[in-house]
Amino acid sequence: MQQLLFELGLARTELGRTVYDERHLCHSPQERLFYEGEWVEGLLPPTDDLPLRQAQYRRFAMRVNQARRELGFAMPSRRARWTAAHAALDGQTMAQWLQAQQLDEAGLLWYLDYCCRDDYGAGLAEVSAWAGIQYFASRHGFHAPGDAEGERDAVLTWPEGNAWLTQRMAQGLSEQLFTGRSVLRVRESRHQVELLAWNETTQAPERWSASQLVLATPLFVAQRLLEAVPPALQAATQQISYAPWLVSNLSLKSALLDRPGVGPAWDSVTYGSPALGYVDARHQTLDPTPRPSLITHYWALPRQQRAALLSDDWTTWAQAVIAELAHTHADLPQQLQRIDLARWGHAMSIPTPGVRGSAALAALREQPQGRLHFAHSDVAGYSVFEEAYTQGAAVAARLAREVQSPRRKS
Repeated sequence: MQQLLFELGLARTELGRTVYDERHLCHSPQERLFYEGEWVEGLLPPTDDLPLRQAQYRRFAMRVNQARRELGFAMPSRRARWTAAHAALDGQTMAQWLQAQQLDEAGLLWYLDYCCRDDYGAGLAEVSAWAGIQYFASRHGFHAPGDAEGERDAVLTWPEGNAWLTQRMAQGLSEQLFTGRSVLRVRESRHQVELLAWNETTQAPERWSASQLVLATPLFVAQRLLEAVPPALQAATQQISYAPWLVSNLSLKSALLDRPGVGPAWDSVTYGSPALGYVDARHQTLDPTPRPSLITHYWALPRQQRAALLSDDWTTWAQAVIAELAHTHADLPQQLQRIDLARWGHAMSIPTPGVRGSAALAALREQPQGRLHFAHSDVAGYSVFEEAYTQGAAVAARLAREVQSPRRKS
């Protein structure tokens, strides 16, 4: 990842330190939380006159630091050696682990549940304790308010999200990229892999063959494409569950009336809300020209709501999003010009207990399955860009000297 950031001009070295291009760093204020009638900076519920909350914040911070020191956590997770202690964390939910640690303060539990829903698509009762600790221990740790905090990881962001990265990785590859195809079937034989695709432009089938094939799809999609499913893939798909998401873009006539406290931020979250808040798409812009506001609202839904997400009329979900945002912005219904909803029925794999330590996932991650290679965040057991990119780079390195250019047949 670091090499990619340098190649894209996002990072450079100055006096032995990595420095990021300030135009792409998240502008301040970065995050704010609507808590008891006003906006406060950051997403951690305040500890004012709540000594129990502060004490539990510090105890959780101590547990995270202990896990980092004694067990080891890393991003990507494959860089940390997997031990029996990791497996023990992976064998229970984060809620069970917190209960065993007697960490039960409401503000702490809400914040940790929010973090898990935001990164993993599910809350404390579903994700493993390994995943809950990995969130903090592999990156910036956890720090109670008022305690010394080390330098936080840089947050790079763009209005178009990770599309900014993928578009730049694709530059210069136009002759090697063949888009507008729907893959129908993948068949592996002794000497090659054959892929049947439908060309959406010509409305005709195509047959491709190659000596090796990289499948950078969710594992349940790979399973449906393959004519013969490797045992490791069969086992892995039975272990992984997916989180449904609703992502909504709201175009507004003008900026929303704000409540007391911290001013507009990149990420705005409401304490106690089942949704994940919204991002201001124009927060990063350097263009001072007045334009209509655009916000993106995120909602990781319980798995049992996947059917409703698929079947309900769009107006039902639009009304739910508007009502959710109106709790903090009463003028939003009057300011709304347009709302676009995107349903993601299987948006990300949930790191439920046992998934990260799965032998089947380890096999897909570490070695080819015949002529098939798997490069998707699913093989890491949870969905973040860094894991997906690292897996893709590892597979590419493995194939660099043996891959052959695919040959298209009529």
